[in-house]
Amino acid sequence: MDLSANTPTQLLHALRSNNPTSPRLTWYGPDSERVEFSGRVLDNWVAKTANYLVDELDAEPGTVIALDLPLHWRSLVWMLATWAVGATAVTADGAAASAGAGGSGKEVSGMQVSGTDANIIATASPEVVHSQLSGAKGDPLVVAVALPALQMRWMGELPPRTLDYSGDVRSHADVFFADAEAEATDIAWRHVAKDSSTQETSYAQLLAGGEELLSIPGTVLAAQPQRVLLEAKEGWAAVVHDALKNWAAGGSVVLLGDGVGVSETVRASENITLG
Repeated sequence: MDLSANTPTQLLHALRSNNPTSPRLTWYGPDSERVEFSGRVLDNWVAKTANYLVDELDAEPGTVIALDLPLHWRSLVWMLATWAVGATAVTADGAAASAGAGGSGKEVSGMQVSGTDANIIATASPEVVHSQLSGAKGDPLVVAVALPALQMRWMGELPPRTLDYSGDVRSHADVFFADAEAEATDIAWRHVAKDSSTQETSYAQLLAGGEELLSIPGTVLAAQPQRVLLEAKEGWAAVVHDALKNWAAGGSVVLLGDGVGVSETVRASENITLG
């Protein structure tokens, strides 16, 4: 298959240009939460987040953004926005938050942010992050990300010097124009696996390589756009890789959050073709 999108910029252009009203991302979360994004709406969320990163946090190529978030529609938006800016996204297996993210410190952080070189930390557990940063070198910006779809701001008191992403992002433009782009050899994504090994992916590698899905070994994307079912329990490496590949090929993704089981009802209602 000849993938139509080979860079993050081309991918975002495809989302808003190729069948922009068709579903591209559907999220199933706790408490029966279901959120669906067309290509245009997904691109709008990415653009708003990218503008937020640049306008409020001074992000640019070379900025390191740690995502202390679970695999979630919001974390995928943050990754795409990070790449739109030309920055480096850092993720770690085990980074997770409770289903009630948006509270005041009840969540458990899975990323040891004190050991990163992050300039910006997006987290669903701001109190935990600040406790880890106490006495650490550097002074990263901490951004609280409320996970529930209908939550318009962080509920509860935020620690000092913590920004409220959900409360601020909607005021930003839904079209993004990058002032500068990353070089092909720049690191787009640094991922720390459960065994503490680190894998780095350059911008040139993000959408390159074969068409086999990591979440379904031995399965190759077909010629026609697919509706792929992905589960957060498969981990960052598989989910992000497969989502990017499928979006680049014109397909759509149904992502099940942690603790959400696969059912035949979901398969049928979502017209799943792979997974």
